[in-house]
Amino acid sequence: MTLNLRPLWARLARPVLLPAGLALSMAMVAVPLAANSEFRAGDPPYLERDEVQAFIDEQVAAGREREALEAMFAAVDPQQRILDLISSPAEARPWKDYRPIFMTDERIERGRDFMQEHERWLKRAEDRFGVEPNLVAAIIGVETFYGRNTGGFRVFDALVTLGFDYPPRADFFRRELGEFLTLVDEEGLDARETRGSYAGAMGRGQFISSSYRHYAVDFDGSGQRDLLNSWPDAIGSVANYFREHHWNHGEPVVARARVEGDAHEDLISRNYQARFDLEELAEHGIHPAEEVDADGRYSFIRLEGDDGYEYYLGYPNFYVITRYNRSPLYAMAVHQLAEALAE
Repeated sequence: MTLNLRPLWARLARPVLLPAGLALSMAMVAVPLAANSEFRAGDPPYLERDEVQAFIDEQVAAGREREALEAMFAAVDPQQRILDLISSPAEARPWKDYRPIFMTDERIERGRDFMQEHERWLKRAEDRFGVEPNLVAAIIGVETFYGRNTGGFRVFDALVTLGFDYPPRADFFRRELGEFLTLVDEEGLDARETRGSYAGAMGRGQFISSSYRHYAVDFDGSGQRDLLNSWPDAIGSVANYFREHHWNHGEPVVARARVEGDAHEDLISRNYQARFDLEELAEHGIHPAEEVDADGRYSFIRLEGDDGYEYYLGYPNFYVITRYNRSPLYAMAVHQLAEALAE
């Protein structure tokens, strides 16, 4: 049974949309730590913690019902498994170990079946949002294996655990917990039974609560934005996410590069905005290994492959994929899977 946490007047209010920069995908928020992380879920019970009571006070001031909130927090089981998982995300691996997780014959074959099965909605999404069907399929393929693995953690429990037992990103996850409570009212979700990833991402495209509220679309016209059960809504919402982050239909994603010397290391960063021209790249010993736009701007990407480092120039579209997940490994896996699905 869905718990309504706000009075009727508040449930009827229009949602406040977040700025794009605040609507992050889940794998963007993990802080890799050693396997024996110092963070442990434990005592005292959440309701006895001052910071939890302060959070509840904030929610009550926003119009939610204290009794319902306290009942939910009293029922939360801290999840040590969640803290262990967020401390060692897959994106902490080298590319040579990360790529084989997603670039498998089974995932490619299942992706082609997925594209045939949902051809109508993928084409509609391309027409409306300007995002290629194979890219949408690749995102869903990497995120949930085309809906097979959408997560088994209660979203509320995950966000409470991370918001109050994971200091590196506690503020972020507490904000997401507030977003989730709002989402529950807006979309009629079951606050205690909605399940997702260890970091609170939901549905077939794995949207966190703020992204769900900002980018999800009712693509099938049901009157609800249902990313957990509706394939049209999941497909349309992924495509809308990419449109909102300025995906360029038909444009390339990466080009192979070669390097000379060590100066290229100065351009390695976690920001993959395409901001370097070819002249600046050349000054750092970086040169395209295939034909590219001489007037274009690029990011520089270095990945650890089986035979040493692989080097790439990233077009603006590569940066857009990293808006879904900041990791360059993730973006490259999505790109390569999308290419395989397009063949």
